[in-house]
Amino acid sequence: MKPIETIRWDDDTSTIVLIDQTRLPLSFRVIRCRTVDRLITAIRRLEVRGAPALGVAGAYGVALAAAVIRERELSRFLGKVEAAAHAIANARPTAVNLSWGVNRVLSSIRRWSTISEIRHAALQEAHRLAREDSESCHAIGDNGSALIADGTTVLTHCNAGALACREWGTALGIIRSAVESGKEVQVIACETRPLFQGARLTAWELNQDGIAVTVIPDSAAAYLMRKGEIDCAVVGADRITRGAVFNKVGTYMHAVCARAHAIPFYVAAPLSTFDPVHSANEIVIEERDRNEVAFCGGHAMIPEGVPVRNPAFDATPLDLVNAIVTESGILRPPLDWDDITRIHRVI
Repeated sequence: MKPIETIRWDDDTSTIVLIDQTRLPLSFRVIRCRTVDRLITAIRRLEVRGAPALGVAGAYGVALAAAVIRERELSRFLGKVEAAAHAIANARPTAVNLSWGVNRVLSSIRRWSTISEIRHAALQEAHRLAREDSESCHAIGDNGSALIADGTTVLTHCNAGALACREWGTALGIIRSAVESGKEVQVIACETRPLFQGARLTAWELNQDGIAVTVIPDSAAAYLMRKGEIDCAVVGADRITRGAVFNKVGTYMHAVCARAHAIPFYVAAPLSTFDPVHSANEIVIEERDRNEVAFCGGHAMIPEGVPVRNPAFDATPLDLVNAIVTESGILRPPLDWDDITRIHRVI
């Protein structure tokens, strides 16, 4: 399988190059972020999305800020870089990887004493984080492949594939690794209302790789579980706290239905997605624009004046999760948070 490279740094132009995911599947368009403001716009518009990809975007965003800020005095230069980094980290509130990627690069540059050293160090750390993201996704895929038997039909929700990472993917990385090992795998992708990341992105990715995929309405999942047409569910995560997995809204519903039908429910996520500091009730769930729900393809779907709730994520209690697949192995709740906290201090 030829990997999709979702986001990268272009040395020739000192820009961040990323796939515009809002155009898929109708057209494939690559955009260049030459400024921090353009990157923030890309994050908010979901031109780049997915927790691991946002971590890479945040890291490269700090490197971009260091590259474009024109300031000769060191303390003022650092102040402007940190202000830009803060703006990037707050572009979306729920996914922990965005602020993690930003803070990791910020931490790496504070020990240097010249602007040229800081620019070099920021870019090198961002490159290192991007490489690690690819490595962790392949490790997650290899570890999770053991959970997928030959002939399995897997339900997935939203997009936790190459487009949500630098490449390969987390939940779809498990499916790719299973197929690469010779297993026959069928995928059922929930359309993922209201922005159809499952229908537009997951189906596009898997179709590109020749992996069998069928798209269903989100509300059809329980029916297919009851009919015995789904063997397990595998989803990604935007943040994992001590009490819950935060992922695209609808994930909780699938987890409840999977438990009711005795179907394993798996989460695939790198260790950087774990948040050992905050409790589940402290996490801000991003509420997105009414028009994402009220319009579809330019057509009004809801009468004018009728209010809409549009939470981007929900929280799935950990006791509904059978296993979390990470780059270090398969974790089964209840989790050892002391160990996870120690790992987080390292990464």
